[in-house]
Amino acid sequence: MNFEFSAEQNLLREQAVGFLSDRAPLSVARRVLDGDETHASDVWQEIVNLGWTATAVPESHGGFGFGHLELCVLAEELGRSLAPVPFSSSVYLATEAVAGADSLVRDDWLPRLAVGEVIGCVALYEVTGAPKPDRMKGCTVTDGRLSGRKRWITDGDIADMAVVAARDAVTGDLGLYAVDLGSDGVGRFTVETIDPTRNHADLSFDNVPASPLMTSTGEAGGLRRLLDRAAVLFAFEQLGGAEASLNMARDYALGRYAFGRPIAGYQAIKHKLARMYVAIQLARSNCYYGAWALATDAPELPLAAATARVSASQAYRECTEENIQIHGGMGFTWEFDCHLFYRRAKLLSVNLGGEYDWKHQLISCIEADQAA
Repeated sequence: MNFEFSAEQNLLREQAVGFLSDRAPLSVARRVLDGDETHASDVWQEIVNLGWTATAVPESHGGFGFGHLELCVLAEELGRSLAPVPFSSSVYLATEAVAGADSLVRDDWLPRLAVGEVIGCVALYEVTGAPKPDRMKGCTVTDGRLSGRKRWITDGDIADMAVVAARDAVTGDLGLYAVDLGSDGVGRFTVETIDPTRNHADLSFDNVPASPLMTSTGEAGGLRRLLDRAAVLFAFEQLGGAEASLNMARDYALGRYAFGRPIAGYQAIKHKLARMYVAIQLARSNCYYGAWALATDAPELPLAAATARVSASQAYRECTEENIQIHGGMGFTWEFDCHLFYRRAKLLSVNLGGEYDWKHQLISCIEADQAA
């Protein structure tokens, strides 16, 4: 079995590394953090021009039709660069949700998402905790009109459309609905988070037109499938960020001298770097498992997604914390870049549910396999 990416996919990686190193270095994330921008709109437009937003969209709807392995490659490099752009919201979530919709909604929104004409987001949360169906009761749809409020929506301040989880007011069935955020009755309320380089907002809806993507999603239906598929891509973002944190810590340790020698030569620092490396390699193995399941639409996707998400969250957390420690008393200061990765690690760790929730899914999948 070949666990390597193809030559074409590695070429895409090289293109992504070159572009992001040149156009989205850490100084861009710091620019957004220190300024008033919601995101790096210049970088986002160049990403759109490169066609990354159309990577996995079928050619029949204006995309390139490459596949999800290519998206995994891009996700890892975007995570490594901390690019402050709405790629995950618009591509991993909104585009994936719309791609599985009925023909009318798909034909309307998918081509525009593919060419970057609109930015998409997904609105799931109403209360704290994982976005599970039994926690989604506050948004209702009556005769094609949506009312209610969603919270903590990534890129909610800048998105042009949203995929909203809401219940039919008559049947009580949970469904996913496409909503034009330029419609009358939509309210936006900016939310501050630990990582201001990724915009967040609450959204309110007052009798807003909503087009159904799918209904009766349930725990094992379309919503669960959307979360599992996005989880693999988020895991690759975490993997890229974890590896960048390791490289930052290693480079600092090699260049920082104490008592006449690099601190990288001291056993305590060696052990920290070794633990970071092991955590990353474990996460990479599990992310590749998730990539296989995503690309082949394998029945093991729920298990693979949970495995990748848990290990990538753990690796990113450990690597960002150890990066700060290896930088010593300066690691937490604003002038150093360590905290940029730490912020992103904390933010990504609760996207689509926290590590505890994905561990619970992992255990449930294992128990179900054993019972079968």
